[in-house]
Amino acid sequence: MQQLEQSIKAALSTAIQQAFGASVAPDQLTIQPTRKEFAGSFTLVTFSLTKMLGKGPEQIGQALGEWLVANEPKVKGFNVVKGFLNLEIADAQWLALFEQLRQQPDGAPVPTGGPQDVVVEYSSPNTNKPLHLGHLRNNFLGYSVAEILKATGATVTKANLVNDRGIHICKSMLAYQRFGHGETPQSAGIKGDHLAGKYYVLFEKHYREEIKQLEAEGVATDVAKKQAPLMLAAQTMLQQWEQGDEEVISLWKQMNGWVYEGFDETYRNIGVDFDQYYYESETYLLGKERVEEGLQKGVFFKKENGSVWVDLKEEGLDEKLLLRADGTSVYITQDLGTAELKYQDYHYDLSVYVIADEQNYHMQVLKAVLHKLGKPYAEAIHHLSYGMVDLPSGKMKSREGTVVDADELVREVVEAAKAATLEKGKTEGLTEEKAEQLYHMLGLGALKYYLLKVDPKKRMLFNPEESVSLEGHTGPFIQYSHARISAIRRKALEQGVSEDTDLSTLTSLHETEQELVQELGRYAAVVAEAARNFSPAVVAQYAYDIAKAYNRFYTEVPIFVESDPVKKAFRVALSAQTARTIKASMGLLGIAVPERM
Repeated sequence: MQQLEQSIKAALSTAIQQAFGASVAPDQLTIQPTRKEFAGSFTLVTFSLTKMLGKGPEQIGQALGEWLVANEPKVKGFNVVKGFLNLEIADAQWLALFEQLRQQPDGAPVPTGGPQDVVVEYSSPNTNKPLHLGHLRNNFLGYSVAEILKATGATVTKANLVNDRGIHICKSMLAYQRFGHGETPQSAGIKGDHLAGKYYVLFEKHYREEIKQLEAEGVATDVAKKQAPLMLAAQTMLQQWEQGDEEVISLWKQMNGWVYEGFDETYRNIGVDFDQYYYESETYLLGKERVEEGLQKGVFFKKENGSVWVDLKEEGLDEKLLLRADGTSVYITQDLGTAELKYQDYHYDLSVYVIADEQNYHMQVLKAVLHKLGKPYAEAIHHLSYGMVDLPSGKMKSREGTVVDADELVREVVEAAKAATLEKGKTEGLTEEKAEQLYHMLGLGALKYYLLKVDPKKRMLFNPEESVSLEGHTGPFIQYSHARISAIRRKALEQGVSEDTDLSTLTSLHETEQELVQELGRYAAVVAEAARNFSPAVVAQYAYDIAKAYNRFYTEVPIFVESDPVKKAFRVALSAQTARTIKASMGLLGIAVPERM
């Protein structure tokens, strides 16, 4: 496709020279796909040439179009709409492009000249609660961005930094110690991450009661929050953990072990994976070393109470705490350690952090602090900031226990996909086991596609019912399109129509065939754009565009009643190439597509 676009630009450059005697290099010209309501494949906007050529935009378009039709075999027709020159490309060019596409092996990289050694860090759960809806957007974004960057030929490591230590973890541990009575995931009949979450909520409940009691005794609210016995006990537990207290460490290992089993089950269920796990309990000490290094270099400073800070006012930020007065670390401390550890392990030229936009300031601080320390990898850090996810019922909060649980949401969407599929009668001929696999595939496809089709930076509202529809801008619509094509390919096989037939005698295409080939030819450019912008939404839109273009073709052009065997073979081959492209595009989103429905 890129070659075709370049050759059209070169022809336009020559046309400008011949028609107007002016010199414009091909790379200075911008062409774009023609809008669907006009005839043509590529459009040149002529407004920008009026000053140079001394003519009106319509005159320029007319003159260039006439010259191209007369002198350039690649162009078979044109039309001018105000300042837009729409060019119709000869069918031979689309047939040549199609031949190139079907010769390409599956999974061939799309070189972009971008970073080659990449770490994508995503998920980053806390071990005091299960994953929620916000984590799902994070996981799906991280996994998809990693797959997109892999498709450019980069070596990509998927990393998960587990927040397995800190005051929030101690809150769950303390509540379990006080109120757990030896309960286990087995005895409670729930996943380990849900059990830990239960005690995190319980801590907050009792903590709020203590604050109210202190306020009733005349203590100011901000003081009551700090002096509540449970909070003081949690802070003591954190200090005991950092000192290696055997009893505290034993409880920590037991509860985290339960949580990891729960996380693993969720990850398997939602189809995401990781190449490398990091744990804050193993990185915070390295972070403390970097704080000490900053003190020695004179870029950090100590306050009278012994806490360590960095002054980032010159960077447009503020003073930032790096180490508490009691010597315990804060989030940024372990982030300094993790950034260094990742660089030691992978010598990355790009390190992507998939973190919600609530942490924009924190990520600016991390990068600024690493610059202060003179770290070579500071500039390689990229924060993929994404907006929060809401349900119609409002924002999620885990402290109150009203969090939208990821496991529960996946179950609900799979059930909704099952209901929508049965209503349409799309499971005929499937065994019960195959049908259940299909519902899970469609449910996850619905959820992932709905969360990924929106630009990552935008806050979004997730509508479960809308997401599972087999019609419209949804994952199941695209999955159904793939299943339909798979059925056509099976029928072609039964009828002895080969997808690899020699098509050299074919000379003309139906309009919808040409449009579909043009869409298929955009795949490499779409992957490059998605990689450049860290945006799976670009791929999601493309997969939808392909499915729509195929459905137009399927509606308007007969396949099996076609009497010309070469045309029939071409349409089967075009269907097969469309299925390959849908499968590859949806695969970049982490979405599987069914062969039968």
